[in-house]
Amino acid sequence: MKKFLVSLFVTVPLAVPMFAEKDAMEEHNKRIHESSVTLHEIMNAGDKSIPEGLMRRAQCVGVVPDVKRAGFIIGGKYGKGVLTCRTANGWSAPSTIRIEGGSIGLQIGAGETDLIFLVMNRSGEEKLMKDKFTVGADATVMAGPVGRAADAQTDAAMSAEILAYSRSHGLFGGIALEGATLRPDNDDNAKIYGRPVTNREILHGDVTAPPAASHLYDELNRFPYRER
Repeated sequence: MKKFLVSLFVTVPLAVPMFAEKDAMEEHNKRIHESSVTLHEIMNAGDKSIPEGLMRRAQCVGVVPDVKRAGFIIGGKYGKGVLTCRTANGWSAPSTIRIEGGSIGLQIGAGETDLIFLVMNRSGEEKLMKDKFTVGADATVMAGPVGRAADAQTDAAMSAEILAYSRSHGLFGGIALEGATLRPDNDDNAKIYGRPVTNREILHGDVTAPPAASHLYDELNRFPYRER
């Protein structure tokens, strides 16, 4: 019995981190799947979609699915999502991100909201490498234009570093993200990739993507990069 108890006390602390990493990976895989589904639905919404020209010019794409209303009421954590950037070898591994604080538009109300943001230039991408930045203060942002007929607005949109969108109760459109902070979830990323890893390493393509990211890449690869 004494040997059993000693063995139990030794093995349980070792098992806890393993279960934590497994849970983090399962949650991350689910988040990637939900993000790919959200992006697919929005980009197949015809005249209510994000203009394809903007998707082709985006340096990075972030998706935060199922933001809960309660988070906005108490001013706490809004939600987690994934962020990926273009590299010389395709899209980077997804980084887990959190959006917190600030005002993110009038569509936030009861129920759940999906957030999507496009980072449109290298300057905006570089700011993603910070541990934390405030949208509207550290990076310029505007509500993204919607629909195939939005070409006249896309040139104006290119002056912003970030274009933001939301979908709530079936309604989709550009929103303001002023004052919201965006940061990588370093704890989750460390569990997912097996070691402490920086946002720069992930988004620059120095980390191997999990297999679950393949569906997200399928969706993103429909819109190969085009400068203009």
